[in-house]
Formats: sequence, C-alpha cells, structure tokens
Amino acid sequence: IIVSPDAGGAKRVTAIADRLNVGFALIHKERQKANEVSRMVLVGDVKDATAILVDDMADTCGTICTAAEKLVEAGAAQIYAIMTHGVLSGPALHRIENSPITSVVVTNTIPQEEKMKNCSKISVIDISAILAEAIRRTHNGESVSYLFRNVPL
Repeated sequence: IIVSPDAGGAKRVTAIADRLNVGFALIHKERQKANEVSRMVLVGDVKDATAILVDDMADTCGTICTAAEKLVEAGAAQIYAIMTHGVLSGPALHRIENSPITSVVVTNTIPQEEKMKNCSKISVIDISAILAEAIRRTHNGESVSYLFRNVPL
C-alpha cells in the first residue's frame, strides 16, 4: 500500500497507487496552532500490509518517522520510505535508525555517501540517466513528459 505522510502528497500517492494497481492511504496532521502538530490520523487500512511511505523531500525526518509509528499502530507488517530529495539533516539519521522503517530509499540529487556510512537503512537510486535524458530532450525540443511513461535504464 502506498502512503502519503501528509495531506499534501495525497495526489502523488494516489497517482502511484493507481499506476501500480495497489491501495493507498494518507496521514492527516491535525494542528491546534501553526507549525504545531497535535496529532496524526491515518486515513486508510494498512493492517497486515507492506506500507511504502512516499514523499518529495525529507529533512529532519520527524514527519516520516512519526508516520511510520502510526502505521505500526495500525498494524502494518513492514514499512519502507521513498523520498526524492534526502536532505537528512540534524536528527534525521538517528530518527531513521530508531524508527520501524525497514529501508529508506532516496535519489542522488543530494550526495548521500556519508549518510549511508552512518545509517544502515539508507539506499540510493542514481537518477543521473533520467536527468541527462530530460536535459537532452529539452535541448532538442522533444517531449520531457515522455519520460513519465518511459524511464531510461
């Protein structure tokens, strides 16, 4: 099941879930005042499922790790996290290591070598071929949206 750790990623996870023909869920943050989350509410059923948290960016990983805890409480069997940009600053590595997340996958839009040495749960996907092809297509006036359906390997 594909899970958004916040309401802002709902459109992204539903598109991924539809494409993969799997279910989706999201976590809604309730706030009593600005920048202060009072509680997180899971919308969807994850019981006995492998949950994949998907987000565009992770900095200190507070949201993603709290979302993982919520998924455990709801009965998820395993939890993975995939983020495009792994900033992973401050307490992020400590939070990930001590979270119920099995593995965190990030792209190499930010160098990750040192972070991988300090956190066994981090894996990196090289997206240089996709970026190079997007640049080539832009330069030649070709469709970049073609890459959304046909990823070069």
